[in-house]
Amino acid sequence: MTDIVNQIGQLFIIGFSGQAPSGEVLGFLAEKNIGGVILFEENCSTTQIVKDTIKRIKSIYNGSTPFIAIDQEGGRVSRLREMPSELKAPAEYARERNVESYQEAYSRSAVFMESLGINMNLCPVCDIDIANNPCLKDRCFGNTPEMVVPFVEATVKTAKSNGLFSCLKHFPGLGASDIDPHKQVATADYDELIWKQREYVPFTAGLASGAELVMTTHLLLPKIDNTIVTGSRKIISLLLRSYLGFDGPVITDDLTMKGAASLGSIGERAVAALNAGHDLLLFGKDFEQSQEAYSYVCDAITEGKVNMDYLEAAISRVNGIKFKLDSTVPS
Repeated sequence: MTDIVNQIGQLFIIGFSGQAPSGEVLGFLAEKNIGGVILFEENCSTTQIVKDTIKRIKSIYNGSTPFIAIDQEGGRVSRLREMPSELKAPAEYARERNVESYQEAYSRSAVFMESLGINMNLCPVCDIDIANNPCLKDRCFGNTPEMVVPFVEATVKTAKSNGLFSCLKHFPGLGASDIDPHKQVATADYDELIWKQREYVPFTAGLASGAELVMTTHLLLPKIDNTIVTGSRKIISLLLRSYLGFDGPVITDDLTMKGAASLGSIGERAVAALNAGHDLLLFGKDFEQSQEAYSYVCDAITEGKVNMDYLEAAISRVNGIKFKLDSTVPS
């Protein structure tokens, strides 16, 4: 049990506020062997600050390389604002119907991100823009699977050839909901049959192109399950593991979002996500909530509230992708 608890930190990816991580944040990363960090725009005001931050973070790890994740989708979801990293919004490339132009721009961005020490870009967005969700404004590559697929494939292949991991989001597909999960739980009315004909398609294309991770979303699909995807063992095991055949790491969206509130406190959300079959837990800039969730998960394990089979599988998947990271991505 102690050995398992000592590995729990690897299942966490956390953010921090301000330009640079505080000594407390760095101490937590080192002491708990946290899996990695996610960078936000306020952490990336200049290229030099990003380089220095990543260097400091990597210096405290002995052994495996930490995940250095970012959301660099293009347009308004761009944490890096200096050229050559910035891209136009995905919707703009979609309107131009120019995959080659997008691929060329994303290649420049990927090379630049890798040179900074970033090793995971949390994209592409595989959502199909059906309901004009405000959360997804200009972030989607189209409103049909056929429009989205070529851009998803280009994103994953370009990232892979330039040393970055890709993460398909927002599984199983947020585009049919008009509710922003940052503010409340999103809902959509599609069932398994519609999902297989529509949302399934770009995720399949992304996995076939070699995407390493998949991110879920705080979405309720009442025709499939009565709990949100973040806490749904059925949706993770059936739609993702069985129908899509994906056996890599599954990461939550930010667990501090209001859309995850139905699962309880921040610690209860983390435990529910693990018991649903997630492998990585993502937290935003609220460092205190990351700490609280970590302590809660450790206590829950010792109290028998976490399914040990799922937990051991999560640790194994994360160890596997970390081995791949150490083998293929320069530190």
